[in-house]
Amino acid sequence: MNYKIKLELFEGPLDLLLYLVKKDHLNITDIPITKVTEQYMQYLEVMKFLDLNIAGEFLVMAATLMQIKSKMLLPPDENEVPQEEEDPRADLVRQLMEYEKFKEIAETLRQRETEQRELFKRPKLDAPKRENNPSDPEYFEASIFDLITAFSRAMKDTPKELFYKVIKDEFTIEEKIHRLLHQLMVSSTIKVSELFVAAKNKIEVIVTFLAVLELIRMKEVVLCQKEPFGDIEIIRNEANILPDEKTETAQEP
Repeated sequence: MNYKIKLELFEGPLDLLLYLVKKDHLNITDIPITKVTEQYMQYLEVMKFLDLNIAGEFLVMAATLMQIKSKMLLPPDENEVPQEEEDPRADLVRQLMEYEKFKEIAETLRQRETEQRELFKRPKLDAPKRENNPSDPEYFEASIFDLITAFSRAMKDTPKELFYKVIKDEFTIEEKIHRLLHQLMVSSTIKVSELFVAAKNKIEVIVTFLAVLELIRMKEVVLCQKEPFGDIEIIRNEANILPDEKTETAQEP
């Protein structure tokens, strides 16, 4: 499938590590390096399988994790005089904690900017009321890695015999993008899990994933969750909805 999307447009290796730490409720100061390294490599394999144009930083981090893992597995040299050494994970932990603080500050500033924009925005009489809004306090912004997790689960749940069921290229990314945008004109939100369940085979699961990824890159949609690591909902990005689309949506019964 000749379709590359630069993953660095979305997230970086530290984002993936933080995601893995939080997903499994791990102690960031005492990371189980073997477990995290294995999970990180699994995500990297999924990205390679999807032919995503992975940033070099992801590969550098993979090498760093493997190096830390090796150091921690090495037995102490009995001939050396015992001395207190820095934990091999220390530098990585510092990076993660600093990056986590940076993300928290950035999120706070983003929320303030959104609040200010909403405060001074004039109401549009022709704009339809949407049931789900990503700026709603009850929503959490979903990570691209949440989407990869959902994709991996869907691939495992789809029987292998269905992979080659369709011989001709029935599903194109462009067609899937068009269908998703049309569906979002009718319904205010689409659950990713339902999209994957409705897929006829693994090829359609892959095409659906890439179509959603492309819509995110185009800033046409946003991914939200009602709880961290919960079911992902695709919601149209209000800023990119054209006036004629709003009119069509408003006229829906």
